[in-house]
Amino acid sequence: MSAEPRQTSAAELKQQIEAERGGRPFLVLRDGTGEQRILTIEEGATELWIGRGEAAGLRLDWDEEVSALHAQIEVVGGECTLLDDGLSRNGSFVNTERVHGRRRLRDGDTLRFGQTTVLFRRPGEAAPEATVVAGEVPTAAAISPGQRRVLLALCRPFKDGSNFATPPTNQAIAEELHLSVDAVKTHMRALFEKLQLEDLPQNRKRLALVEKALQSGVVAPRDL
Repeated sequence: MSAEPRQTSAAELKQQIEAERGGRPFLVLRDGTGEQRILTIEEGATELWIGRGEAAGLRLDWDEEVSALHAQIEVVGGECTLLDDGLSRNGSFVNTERVHGRRRLRDGDTLRFGQTTVLFRRPGEAAPEATVVAGEVPTAAAISPGQRRVLLALCRPFKDGSNFATPPTNQAIAEELHLSVDAVKTHMRALFEKLQLEDLPQNRKRLALVEKALQSGVVAPRDL
């Protein structure tokens, strides 16, 4: 069974950014111990089996709700499609919707097999096409242009995946964007609400906002 969602560390964000720079589709998940795993779909691959058995390329052997061969990702012409034709007992889901047959995957889609959640990333896919984590993060279109400018400024120090990066202060963002500090605070409050972080302690909100924006695909490293 997968670990409960937890804050993504700077080192883990760096791993994701490095995977994105590779240009290939990849999967991000946490294993049974809660550690992040990244699996890249290599060039020339035509399929990737997902399941609990030894034959699976993505083996989820910690999740008892996953079948031995649960589902398959097909790769055709650079497009990835999730295939679940009834092999699994508990089904496969994309953004909370159960898959019956085939479902084309888009950058930022959230897949679920048993109790394990997997983030699908496809670097280079157009941002309007991206689907972010269902039920947790709004699409980029739901964020106003002003809020997005503030969010990009907040995330910019993490562009190179530095383990020592820290989010800028409201004052620093205001100076960069030529806004008042009050305007930045207003945008930040809206972002905390839209990304469902308003209940976090104040000293954790800013880093959590960066992590969620980057992990979900609302902000991609290329935007920074």
